[in-house]
Amino acid sequence: MPSNADKRWMALALSMGERGLGQTWPNPSVGCVIVKDNRVLGRGYTQSGGRPHAEVMALRQAGKKTHGATAYVTLEPCAHTGKTPPCANALIDAGISRVVIATTDPDARVAGKGTQMLRDAGINVTLDVLKKQADQAHAGFFSRIVENRPFVTLKLAISLDGRIATSTGDSQWITGDASRKYVHFLRATHDAVMVGRGTVIADNPSLNVRGIKEHGRQPVRIVMDSQMKSPAVGNLASTAKDIPVWFCHTKSASFDAWSDTGAISIPCASADGRVDISDAMTQLANAGLTRIFCEGGGTLAGALIQAGLVDQLIIMQAGVAIGADGTPSLGAMGNTVLKDAAHFDLQNVRQIGADTISVWAKP
Repeated sequence: MPSNADKRWMALALSMGERGLGQTWPNPSVGCVIVKDNRVLGRGYTQSGGRPHAEVMALRQAGKKTHGATAYVTLEPCAHTGKTPPCANALIDAGISRVVIATTDPDARVAGKGTQMLRDAGINVTLDVLKKQADQAHAGFFSRIVENRPFVTLKLAISLDGRIATSTGDSQWITGDASRKYVHFLRATHDAVMVGRGTVIADNPSLNVRGIKEHGRQPVRIVMDSQMKSPAVGNLASTAKDIPVWFCHTKSASFDAWSDTGAISIPCASADGRVDISDAMTQLANAGLTRIFCEGGGTLAGALIQAGLVDQLIIMQAGVAIGADGTPSLGAMGNTVLKDAAHFDLQNVRQIGADTISVWAKP
């Protein structure tokens, strides 16, 4: 059993790692804390773009006091030379005497090798301290490495009766100001924001992070548009050279209208004339994305759920009733018996402003 001290310092390392969410892809957002004599010498987290790594940042802050210290790291230190030397070597060279690791790295270049390097150097290694929390923190990176697809969070802003717009398409705003501000936080902690063509045409969205002081790397804006019918005007088109816009479309669709905007074309396999959503996720993982925040609409949301690609579902529900003539939150999914419907496990429920937010996870 890990000691209370180990859990305390690892919790701090995990909180450090949270600071880099949405900023570090294709690398994981790792946290590291260097402790000696029950005092923190250095703290760090993976920097924007994926480097420097957390261990390097913490060691830099600690300076020359690291001999005999303990390093708490939320993910197994890397053991391979990429654009930077192995972090395992950096810990060894710094004279660290003990390394506490929350969870191991599934990347074949690391997977146990970092731990073995440390032990071969005579360093005491403790594994799996707050492992469950660390696995959740690194779920996006793990999904890209193990399943070759990003971790997907689906957000639905709905009325009491599960509608996302009136019969005329009016949807601004179902939820309140506090919920909308929270959406910007959620965008900031994901690598990309994704919508369907219908949302682009109906709402002319910007899909960027606003109102968060000193926010760094903006999320990639992804549009699922099978036949490339999104007009090459509006907020996405005018800002594509400044903030990335990626279109997932079928291979037969013409990208010509968008070719001069700075947007990126991602041709995908098709199924019944539409983008094969599973292939699109593979393409996005290959491009380095680890965490995607999907903001709808209903057709895309339903397709993701039906394909089993939603890992986390966030429901923002407002105290307004629209009625059966409104737009449903999910498109048709072809379920005829209840046992075939997608199921999610409730994680938590809380109030934000006048709305409620419930978070659900794939079982």
